[in-house]
Amino acid sequence: MSDTRAQTPTLEAPADAPRKPAVPALLTPLGLLTVLLGAALPMIDFFIVNVALPTIDHDLHAGPAMLEMVVAGYGVAYATLLVLGGRLGDMVGRRRLFLWGLAAFGLTSLACGLAPDAGTLVAARVAQGAAAALLLPQVLATIQATTSGKRRARALSLYGGTAGVSSAVGQVLGGLLVSVDLAGTGWRAVFLVNVPIAAAAWLLAARTVPETRSPRPSRVDGPGTALLAATLITLLLPLTEGRAAGWPLWSWLLLAVCPFVGTAFVLVERRAERSGRTPLVPPSLLRIPSVNSGLAMIVPFSVGFGGFMFVVAVALQNGLRYGPFAAGLSLVPLCATFFIASLAGPRLVGRFGRRVVIAGSLIQGAGLIALALTVHASWPGTSVAGLAPSMAVLGFGQGMVLPVLMRIVLSELPVAQAGVGGGAMVTTQQSGLALGVATLGTLFLSLLPGVGIRDALLAALLTQLAIVAGTTALALRLPRSVR
Repeated sequence: MSDTRAQTPTLEAPADAPRKPAVPALLTPLGLLTVLLGAALPMIDFFIVNVALPTIDHDLHAGPAMLEMVVAGYGVAYATLLVLGGRLGDMVGRRRLFLWGLAAFGLTSLACGLAPDAGTLVAARVAQGAAAALLLPQVLATIQATTSGKRRARALSLYGGTAGVSSAVGQVLGGLLVSVDLAGTGWRAVFLVNVPIAAAAWLLAARTVPETRSPRPSRVDGPGTALLAATLITLLLPLTEGRAAGWPLWSWLLLAVCPFVGTAFVLVERRAERSGRTPLVPPSLLRIPSVNSGLAMIVPFSVGFGGFMFVVAVALQNGLRYGPFAAGLSLVPLCATFFIASLAGPRLVGRFGRRVVIAGSLIQGAGLIALALTVHASWPGTSVAGLAPSMAVLGFGQGMVLPVLMRIVLSELPVAQAGVGGGAMVTTQQSGLALGVATLGTLFLSLLPGVGIRDALLAALLTQLAIVAGTTALALRLPRSVR
């Protein structure tokens, strides 16, 4: 029998023929669900401890300063390393960093759940924040690199919905876990629950998430990384810890140093880009209109959102004497309407452009006014059901804003800068959340002794309303239409 393979001519391209660019693998629906699950874990964990803080204080005798470090240590490490995490994903592969981040997040969550004292818990939370910074930037970068057109718009809207809902779900889930007291674990369950979820996400990601990386990976910008870390630490650490520590000298010194370190960071990044190197955050990135206008609005939105979630958790438990479960349950209407609005975002923004964000800001403001009126009229007998209508309006407005803002920021980014762009956006969001806890939280806690919880809460809500008015004005700078 003759060998038919020998009779079949083989067509080979000439050696000097140009190669076609590789077609990137597509992200399947299960792959998208997997990366969104990975994104939800770090977002949930920023807020999940809010309703567990009284129990942690009781069990570990932590004290106010240590309790704030449980929140701030995670947030500072997370915000500081996010851009670096995005750059590393561009270099070594986003799927690989996603898997490393999931594994590290699961292990550090276990360490938090087993912490024998407050100091160990704070150290484990810092490590958990660093793991989150490896994990989260890979989600946006993977979506950018493996989707296009309507599929990308849908995926980014789902990511935005996940970001907002996870923040609220963190407090709902935290309250539920502390109340149920699984096997006597109490507050430890809010960390231990991450371990099986991270393991399941790791197994799914290994099978469903395609590997992508930047076509022109560059070295890590050491000076830029150090200066960005120093800028965020000198800003966030004194703002989050200063009040609890009595505003000692070191807190004022760090705040005084912050503008100089920040200026040095900007100058170093400009010099690096002019000399042909790739800086950690390329200044040219901020010259893209969608990035510039979107990030400018994400900052105040996140400040208001982060401060609101912290203040509400404290006010409901300490003022209305809600238990952890009731405090979390009060946020369910906000979670539900936020998610509904985020799903409607792609269709609405395609038709109405930036007017969706403006309308969302106005609805959010209406929700805050309704909540303030409810608190003023019914305190101290305010029920979970009484809070539901205003919470639902507030969540719907927020759901129309955040997912669309994230889509706007990423809409004009080149694929090669997906990792660093996603990292810069999430760093901005995370820093805003931490600033909100520090500023609105400090305002609320400082007013408590003089005016009481109700009036301190009203002052915080009215301050957030002023922030919302500012974001509405900033929405006029956004691109009229969104790709």
